[in-house]
Amino acid sequence: MFNHRFVCVKYIKKIVLVVAFFTVLHSCSTKKDTLINRNFHALTTKYNVLFNGKVSFKKGLDALNNEYKDDWFKQLLVEPIKFEEDKFIISPKYSGIGGGFDTNKNEVKKATTPFGIAEEKAVKAIQKHGMNINSEERNRQIDDAYLLLGKSRYYEQRFIPAIEAFNYIISNYQKASLIYETKIWRAKANIRIDNEELAIESLKLLLDIRDQVENISDLVKEEAHTALAMAYVKTDSLQKAKEQLIKATQTLKNKHQAARNLFILGQMYTAENKKDSALLVFNKLIDFKRAPYKYKMHANIELAKNSINDSTSTIILKKMNKLIKNSDNKEYLDALYYQVGFLHQKNDSVDLAKEYYKKSLRAKSSGNKQRTFTYQKLGDISFKDSEYLLASSYYDSVLAIATDTLDIRIRRIKRKHRNLASLIKFENTLATNDSILRIAALTKPEQETFFQKYIDNLKKKDEEAAQLKLNQQAFGASFGGNSLQSNNKGKWYFYNSQSLSFGKAEFKKNWGDRKLEDNWRWSSKASENVAETDSIQENKVNLRYDLASYLKTIPTDKGVIDTLTTDRNQALYELGIIYKEQFKNPKLAIEKLERVNTLNTNKDLILPINWHLYNVYKDLGDDKSNKYKNVILTDYPKTKFAQVIKNPNKPSEEEISVNEIEELYKKVYHLYKDDKFKETIESIDKALPTVKNSKLIAKFELLKAYAVGKFKDREAYKAAMDFVAVSYGNTEEGKQAKRIVQQLSNSK
Repeated sequence: MFNHRFVCVKYIKKIVLVVAFFTVLHSCSTKKDTLINRNFHALTTKYNVLFNGKVSFKKGLDALNNEYKDDWFKQLLVEPIKFEEDKFIISPKYSGIGGGFDTNKNEVKKATTPFGIAEEKAVKAIQKHGMNINSEERNRQIDDAYLLLGKSRYYEQRFIPAIEAFNYIISNYQKASLIYETKIWRAKANIRIDNEELAIESLKLLLDIRDQVENISDLVKEEAHTALAMAYVKTDSLQKAKEQLIKATQTLKNKHQAARNLFILGQMYTAENKKDSALLVFNKLIDFKRAPYKYKMHANIELAKNSINDSTSTIILKKMNKLIKNSDNKEYLDALYYQVGFLHQKNDSVDLAKEYYKKSLRAKSSGNKQRTFTYQKLGDISFKDSEYLLASSYYDSVLAIATDTLDIRIRRIKRKHRNLASLIKFENTLATNDSILRIAALTKPEQETFFQKYIDNLKKKDEEAAQLKLNQQAFGASFGGNSLQSNNKGKWYFYNSQSLSFGKAEFKKNWGDRKLEDNWRWSSKASENVAETDSIQENKVNLRYDLASYLKTIPTDKGVIDTLTTDRNQALYELGIIYKEQFKNPKLAIEKLERVNTLNTNKDLILPINWHLYNVYKDLGDDKSNKYKNVILTDYPKTKFAQVIKNPNKPSEEEISVNEIEELYKKVYHLYKDDKFKETIESIDKALPTVKNSKLIAKFELLKAYAVGKFKDREAYKAAMDFVAVSYGNTEEGKQAKRIVQQLSNSK
């Protein structure tokens, strides 16, 4: 009886296993439209194939987000991805109809990228678990698979195949839960292939149908408005883009994109100089609790740029200083210090501004882009204060680290720096020659006293530097694991045998064996057993303390001193012209020109110096101009300068256009080329009143001077060229005339 029951149980188990096997086998079929089949394939698709695909997709998306670096100095991209311009793939990886892949093709190269793997998983879900029965998909997860397929292709920059996948969902899954999201992704793909009009039309249709809008979630609406803003930005319709961003930021469902949209909206208001609106938007972003921290911090930084008045600046300054004290904000210190400096500069606290700009440069987080702005601010302050050498060094720092050389801001700095180059050259000549001539003018005892004082100061500085170096070497590692005092913590230096031995060795290495006595550092105190290399080094160093070597450098030859004096005076004159014409700084122009006027011995410079001083004082409305005018009229009555003073040319009532001036110049130039020099001069004299305010006037004057040289004497030619050189010294024509005048003077 017992055996019979055992056999029956065993038999029943086999039957159950067989039934279960055939049930599972039957449910695996994609051709049977049963509850079991539908649920089996839906669950397998969702929790197996698609799950793995979405994990890989997220991995790829995270990598993209981590690699992408925003340029906070420019308007951010709506979608934080920068696709490669030359990587535009049209052909799909899986070709054919039905969403852009051939369902019969199984031999495909295995994907290696996260998005490629996600695409493979999506294709596998569609091929193995799709239940297209009677032209209707019965697996409710297949639309998710197609969406994953399209999104993966989108991020791999394969936009046409991505659109095919999105279109397949829209055509075949009208009632799918992801239909609206799919339409948004299709629009984004169209934007990427420069089909913005179609994208705008489809998105507006999506948002304008009332019955449809009622079924759309706030998150999807945000995404649709964001995509529309992206399309309008690409078509440069910034006003419409701004309208869409305003709508997109009403609900703030997607914390990352919502924060980004708010920041971009604030940037747009800033660009339009609508500071009140910008402040409101940035404050809204700061108060948005779920916003990523980087957006909040940069929103705080943007507040400083949009401060309206002193009271606003004071409030923002307090906020900036509070953020600076927060140790969590170390990576933002360069920008925070910069903005504090900017606010102080705006409040006319220039010294405080410079202090914070320098702190910005010293911040460990300081990036090159931020440093270019900081160096520029310091350069502009120095330039405004007429500290041109310092300004040039700051501009030089900007150009040394700038990467975007085509940026209009960098190009302007480059021009400014180039203009300062000649000024620096002449300032250096002036400083060097002034110093040499001043020392050369001293008596022998005065020269010895001067250099001895210099040597004593040099010795003191060298001794302090050597002692500092010695201390650093002895104690530099005291805070690390290899500290010399690690075994003697809390002991004085001279009680620490390791540190003491190290210090003695370093001292001997640098100074050799010396007795403990006064003036121990002098070369004469070195013992004879110092190594040969140390002796050579000692001699080299001590040449800096040798009074005789300095006295030998002072020029005594009259010819050398005269050359130094001439170069110094020429530098003074050139600086006066640069400050007058190029930098519009009458104070420094007068300072240089009046000084050279008292020092000058070159007769050729007397007339131009007086001419420029006359013009500077006249422009200032100062009666001192009469003094220099009288010199010109009395001593140089027949020159062009005197004629201009007596009969200044008046511009014609109707100035002719640039094109007409160019045509006029061509006609005059042809006269010159045809050797009609007298007619050339007459034509130019007739044209000068009408081209007085033109940039081409220097060309006319130079051509006239050339014509004068062709049929008049040498002195007339030199006078004509001299007029061009003086009047238009900063132009290419003026420089050319100056070279000719120099050649004429040297060939007398």
